[in-house]
Amino acid sequence: MTKSIVGELADLELPVERGCPFATPAEYEQLREQAPISTVRLAGGTEAWWVAGYEEARAILADRRFSSDRRKDGFPLLNLDAATMRQLRSQPQLMLGMDGEEHAATRRPVISEFTVKRLGALRPRIQEIVDQFIDDMLANGQRSADLVQALSLPVPSLVICQLLGAPYSDHDYFQSRTAVAVRRSSSPEERQRAFLELRAYIDELITRKESEPGDDLFSRQIARQRQEGTLDHAGLVSLAFLLLTAGHETTANMISLGVIGLLKHPEQLAMITADPDKTPMAVEELLRYFTIADTVTSRVAIEDVQIGGASIKAGQGVIVSSLSAGWDPAVFTDPAELDIERGARHHLAFGFGPHQCLGQNLARMELQVVFDTLFRRIPTLRLAVPVEDLPFKKDAIIYGVEELPVTW
Repeated sequence: MTKSIVGELADLELPVERGCPFATPAEYEQLREQAPISTVRLAGGTEAWWVAGYEEARAILADRRFSSDRRKDGFPLLNLDAATMRQLRSQPQLMLGMDGEEHAATRRPVISEFTVKRLGALRPRIQEIVDQFIDDMLANGQRSADLVQALSLPVPSLVICQLLGAPYSDHDYFQSRTAVAVRRSSSPEERQRAFLELRAYIDELITRKESEPGDDLFSRQIARQRQEGTLDHAGLVSLAFLLLTAGHETTANMISLGVIGLLKHPEQLAMITADPDKTPMAVEELLRYFTIADTVTSRVAIEDVQIGGASIKAGQGVIVSSLSAGWDPAVFTDPAELDIERGARHHLAFGFGPHQCLGQNLARMELQVVFDTLFRRIPTLRLAVPVEDLPFKKDAIIYGVEELPVTW
């Protein structure tokens, strides 16, 4: 049943920064124990419903009475100022903010690009890319590297560039703007400038594809739309914006955190090095364990809804904490333990329902190839600094680490 939160939690502002990469904030645990759904105060003073329980989270994410449209009044946009909100509302809607048939119609034409079968054909190229960057690490003669810059960031950046047909030579440009856009500490002016510069870059990219098509996802979408007589330049820019920015930032952070998690749990690492068939299970557990995109699964109720003992009114914001849900002991026994044999594929790290991550199969493949290849080729890999000295992205929408010094 839903209960009013009491004690020090009643004055808590959410979300809470993660203090330790191997634990959820203690406040999240307390919130879930008190009530799976409760009203909380957000940074900035507004109120919203906080969903901490796994079953309640899945139910809301699958319920069409909750909207993903970030332009609707009441949607809990964390740390966005009025100017950024106006900018957001002036741009064509991104797919992650669409509902119902509009969302389905936008998602449907690109689903085939991310099927397991189609991505399987890309796996040899991903393997080549991973080997290429590990070759470069081993060739520098220093027996040390910042894994973020040497492997974690360039691998998914190059993969998504090749899939979408974006020049990899532009990776520094879109990586730097994405980093500003997802950092909560960025000023409103910095965030707005990053959004505008990214959209301008992607607009130019789609314009080039319209006149000089290649063998890539967007060239195929342009050809399909022309054949159907439905060419939508602005819609393609919005789709490209989402896929290009989300397609590298999330996977890059998961590569780094996954390496940290495995190195700090050598008995778990030994299982996958002895039997690579266990790597897919390890990837699912690492995704659950870190759940890097905790609060992106926010919604706003468009009808009055009774769920999990809560009476949510139309127009009220709802934040589904996928991190808290992934550590729900009612579903995941001993959730604080990293256990690659857990069988955690039902985690919510990729969301759930109609908006479940379009690129999840690609992310899984990249993570599997990186972990198998990295620890096979550099079996003596170890952290060069204590975990507590690593610069974690505590203020970012997407959790991760800024640098990851390693040696071997």
